[in-house]
Amino acid sequence: MSLLGIDVGTTGCKAAVFSTEGQLVASAYEEYDFQRPKPGYAELDPAHIWEIVKRVISQVASRSKEDEIRALSVSSLGEATVPVTRDRQVLGPSPLNFDLRGDEYLENLGNVLTNEYLYKINGNTFGNQYSLTKLMWFQHHHPGLYQKTDKFLHWSGFISFMLGAEARVDYSLANRTLLFDLDHQTWSDELIQIAGLDRSKLPDPVPSGTYIGDVSTQLVSELGLPPHVAIVSGCHDQCANAVGVGVIKEGQAIYGMGTYICITPVFHQRKDPVLMIARGLNTEHHAVPGLYVCYIYNLGGALLKWFRDTFAVSERQQAAATGRDIYSDLIGEIPEQPGKVLVLPHFGPTGPPEFTTDSYGVITGLRLETSRGEILRGILEGTTFYLKECLDSLPPTGISIQELRAAGGGSKSAAWLQICADILGKPFVRPRITEAGTLGAAILAGAGKGIFPNIDAGVESMVKLEQRFEPNLDMGKRYAERYEKYKALSPLLKDYLSTL
Repeated sequence: MSLLGIDVGTTGCKAAVFSTEGQLVASAYEEYDFQRPKPGYAELDPAHIWEIVKRVISQVASRSKEDEIRALSVSSLGEATVPVTRDRQVLGPSPLNFDLRGDEYLENLGNVLTNEYLYKINGNTFGNQYSLTKLMWFQHHHPGLYQKTDKFLHWSGFISFMLGAEARVDYSLANRTLLFDLDHQTWSDELIQIAGLDRSKLPDPVPSGTYIGDVSTQLVSELGLPPHVAIVSGCHDQCANAVGVGVIKEGQAIYGMGTYICITPVFHQRKDPVLMIARGLNTEHHAVPGLYVCYIYNLGGALLKWFRDTFAVSERQQAAATGRDIYSDLIGEIPEQPGKVLVLPHFGPTGPPEFTTDSYGVITGLRLETSRGEILRGILEGTTFYLKECLDSLPPTGISIQELRAAGGGSKSAAWLQICADILGKPFVRPRITEAGTLGAAILAGAGKGIFPNIDAGVESMVKLEQRFEPNLDMGKRYAERYEKYKALSPLLKDYLSTL
């Protein structure tokens, strides 16, 4: 007996089959590209990606015949939606959160509703990254498509729907529309009316881990699945990552180390909106009932990729040819002790609290003898210092973090994890399986099917911890001095960088 987790992202999708004890049985991954048909547009082609999702499911199904799949669930990217008909026809593209369409509606929305009032209902402030403005854009610019659409489905719900499930959305993804009432766990008639949208075009919200149907008979045959595979409602990918590393209790947080470095703390009660807004923090339903999460992040993983592509072009090609991990090779070059290089990691739009866009990245402390490894260590430290500023501001909100669990590709590096533990002064734990999105989805599948009595029991059975990284107090003292120098960088250069 096994469980299938599917993780659909912006640039690729993964399917993985796990035993109910958390052993990986089979996995498959395939990349794809988003399209930019016009300047400012960024969208996914749902019909094309649906074919890719079917391929990766078929691959893992063919390799797990002896360990029969009983249930599946899907985690996915957040805000993008897909317009579909009730007979499962795709009607149009799926604009991504960084697509500029819909930006023109923010000013009027802000005049009608304050961010503080919106936050009390939905747990977010206005922004064009959410589904709301994209739905308004479709309504105004493509009224024919809008009228023909029976449901706008987030990607977790879309893949589940195409597999044969009812049209549903879990609470965490419903949160990403700006139209969901956090406390009442349903769509807000007030917010829908202000936006001028049609409530009937939104799927019914359900908790993550809810049974929503079976894989259709046709697809059972096409994909090579056993009959009667249950489909269980999934969640936002960050929430699935948290479940997949066992972050299901207050005081815990996941430290996601992918393109974004994302800290996701877990807490029970909603916090003061004034304090949360001041720190740029959202509030979102966790996949686990009765819990909430927020997101603290920056583009640290993308900055590491920039370093690789800029400073290690030939090594990257050699590593690809021989199957070596180029990131492991590069991090192996960093010196054991902190050096003189300090990095302001504003190489792209920053995350909370300021969401800065009018800045540039800065690397200071360079000398003729500075090595490539010293620059990389400065980058890893700088992205962590940025997050430390956010974490240091948390206590007044009532959010606390005693332990961080690492996930994503970066978590394979013990050296990087130790730097994070030393700077943040908190223990890090690395689970055995660090690609946590599919594992988290599989745990939800097991809970929804009744294989586990609840999500907590699924985590206990399937999540295995591998290594703990305690903060080094002596290194922490050295980093405290460097942290003060780091905090002085942005105020010194802010005005100058904005003029560039």
